[in-house]
Amino acid sequence: MRNDLIQKYNIPGPRYTSYPTVPYWDEEGITLPDWQETVKRAFAESNANEGISLYIHLPYCESLCTFCACHKHITKRHEVEAPYIDAVLREWQMYRQLFAERPRIKEIHLGGGTPTFFAPEQLARLIGELLLDADRTADYTFSFEGHPNNTTEAHLKTLYDLGFRRNSFGIQDYDPVVQRAINRLQPFEAVARVTNLSRQIGYNSVSHDLVFGLPFQNEKSIRQTIENTIRLMPDRIAYYSYAHVPWIKGVGQRGFDENDLPKDKEKRYLYELGKELFFKHGYEEIGMDHFALPSDSLFTAMQTGTLHRNFMGYTAGTTRLMIGLGASSISDSWYAFAQNEKKTEDYLAAIERGEWPLFRGHRLTLEDLVIRRHILNIMCRFRTSWADPAMQFNEIPQVLERLTEMQEDGLVELDDRALRVTADGRMFVRNICMAFDLRLWRHKPATRIFSMTI
Repeated sequence: MRNDLIQKYNIPGPRYTSYPTVPYWDEEGITLPDWQETVKRAFAESNANEGISLYIHLPYCESLCTFCACHKHITKRHEVEAPYIDAVLREWQMYRQLFAERPRIKEIHLGGGTPTFFAPEQLARLIGELLLDADRTADYTFSFEGHPNNTTEAHLKTLYDLGFRRNSFGIQDYDPVVQRAINRLQPFEAVARVTNLSRQIGYNSVSHDLVFGLPFQNEKSIRQTIENTIRLMPDRIAYYSYAHVPWIKGVGQRGFDENDLPKDKEKRYLYELGKELFFKHGYEEIGMDHFALPSDSLFTAMQTGTLHRNFMGYTAGTTRLMIGLGASSISDSWYAFAQNEKKTEDYLAAIERGEWPLFRGHRLTLEDLVIRRHILNIMCRFRTSWADPAMQFNEIPQVLERLTEMQEDGLVELDDRALRVTADGRMFVRNICMAFDLRLWRHKPATRIFSMTI
């Protein structure tokens, strides 16, 4: 890859887990009645066919990882577990009362924070009570995120017995210098233990999350990390670019000097090295930042065109309605987004008052819905088309003009009806999506609000 392209396109840009992206949601937000109306509409359209998805945010962590930009609550007080589970179950009942019939659940994902902060008994209570008045679709998928240091055999067995067959573990990097810098100390032996236990118990998909661009990373440390990862052959690997956003209040990304981070072409080389090693050992590239073995359902979804992207990341199937439960969770009714109170204390207080814990939201316009389809197509299938009148919008000429330079650089192939991302263009997929982001172009930010695209 030409270094001049890396320099040229390494600019701040969204990750497109949604469109519109959160900073461009309407300032006036969404009213609670409007949000409830879109939930009812999406439920009526999808429950009998595809079912619905649940994302449950479990925000607690015992220590702060200084690279993390997620919403979390740092504490060693495990007495917080039961009240938080109680609140999530009460929030679920608020949604349950909107449904005209018994919900059919296709996906449950436990994210964090650290879901395995919670005792197995509390997780069993959470899932058991959620499923008391709900059914599962025939192709349901339940998954959870775990910390290798505190995920026990009891966690794995309890969740497996409840129907979980996928898990993911945050590895980030095995180099002790990098681990100390990001305050994420975990030995390879801990990762091997939970990976091997998962397979012995019966999990059919184990994922490892790695991050490139962390402080003090170099070719040697990345090569060692990936070689250790390959020893365990996880079914999926997420290879994320570190998003350095210390200006966002509360993310805690000030535990190291910005000069300690690999820059531009050095950082991109770490990605290219990882990609080369993954390919060498039989992994296939899936969308952006993800790799999977051909036996994994994520690869099958990529091949069949059913790959989807939402606030849970890439998923192997699509549901029109994704309900987010817990502090900071974002729900997606296809027609609207709604985010819960971000601070755990504010979320719990709202639930205690018997109120919906909504913090902000956005109702998509007809134009938003079209642009969302295009960005999903690019993110999940590396192509999109506006040949269908339903996929057309007024500013197509301006979008094509913005893409002309990318076409000249060999990143996309264009005609007057369609776009295809080339092999070289895949690393710039965020930049390509930005050409379609009408809200971004109409209101360019005066200050930096996104991480760098590379």
